[in-house]
Amino acid sequence: MRINVFGLAYMAVILVPNLVFALRCREGFAHPRTNRVLELLEKIGRFGCFAFMILPGPGFGFSSDEALALYLIVDALLALAYCVIWIVCFRRPGIFRTLSLSILPSILFLFSGVMSHSILLTLSSLIFAPSHIAISYQSAR
Repeated sequence: MRINVFGLAYMAVILVPNLVFALRCREGFAHPRTNRVLELLEKIGRFGCFAFMILPGPGFGFSSDEALALYLIVDALLALAYCVIWIVCFRRPGIFRTLSLSILPSILFLFSGVMSHSILLTLSSLIFAPSHIAISYQSAR
């Protein structure tokens, strides 16, 4: 079984701030109950994105060296932006932080799926993104 080491690295980068936040602000991830279907879709999409970022599925591959370079650069910038927003807004809850921290990984997963020709990652991100953003928005209000 192959592993996408770049996908694994990006996953690690975006998970570290979440782990730090979860350990330091245990109440920070609490959110009001939302639609159960929306929550289920978000979980399915999240675990699919996590899995298919790391474990390439059928069709995975880059059409050219330039496509791989673009994937690496854009994903690195998205992961960096995610970390910067976590650092800058760590103690500042609000709609900007909440939406930024839900939109950036959504874009990262979708872009990664499209650029790597990963149908499973693309589908997972299309399930994850709208449900995660909606739940995050509801939590921030």
